[in-house]
Amino acid sequence: MSTRVPDLKGLTVLVTRPAHQAQALCEAITAAGGKAVAFPVLEITDPPDLAALDRLLDELDRFDIAIFISANAVEKAMPRILARGEFPSHIQIAAVGEKTAQALGAYNLPVTLRPRENYDSEGLLALPALQAVRGKRIVIFRGVGGRELLAEVLQARSAEVAYAECYQRSRPALDGSGLPRQGIDIAVVTSCEGLENLFAMVGAAARPWLCATPMVVMSERMRESARRLGVTAPVLAVEEASDAGLLAQLKHYAGTRT
Repeated sequence: MSTRVPDLKGLTVLVTRPAHQAQALCEAITAAGGKAVAFPVLEITDPPDLAALDRLLDELDRFDIAIFISANAVEKAMPRILARGEFPSHIQIAAVGEKTAQALGAYNLPVTLRPRENYDSEGLLALPALQAVRGKRIVIFRGVGGRELLAEVLQARSAEVAYAECYQRSRPALDGSGLPRQGIDIAVVTSCEGLENLFAMVGAAARPWLCATPMVVMSERMRESARRLGVTAPVLAVEEASDAGLLAQLKHYAGTRT
């Protein structure tokens, strides 16, 4: 009688999600036979100007399309929206990735626009519904200081675009210089900003170790960012932008080591 080997076979995984979002993935890694090392590289807090956000939310019903960039955008914006009443039913809702769509689903909001691949602004902009937006009023729920590509392209397509900046990201005050001593086999990083923070947090002495550590990332754009930062180890982009997609790539990597 054979005993089934756990999918992750003792793999030690560095999980860099924000602290409030890491638990489910850490538990899934453990259940699959791996070891999760939580090391958040982003903190999510309220934006500095909530008054500007509230003014926009007071006029939310004038928009035709609402784009949610991340699950953080959903979790920060929706309580303030629902404090004013129901989400306007005429607004078409777009989500960049599966985790964002799931967060919206928790509020019973139907997501009609989302990429099936390339889980980023480029993937969203490739959707036919976002190529014919002349005269449409579009609100983008995002963090402070996010990428400008989405708004710039939609404006070039003659849409009226406004930002609802409902959170801000910051680098936690954590020392990552000791991470190499924890026997980490692979790192999970879910944003370009998080990747840059991770490099800053490990410090110069540990940078060669980090560059030699395999990674699972959310998109091809992130893979390119990792290469620009000097990562020479394998960098695996998910096929589905979700915890399930991350876990699938971790299992794939574990399988290549046997």
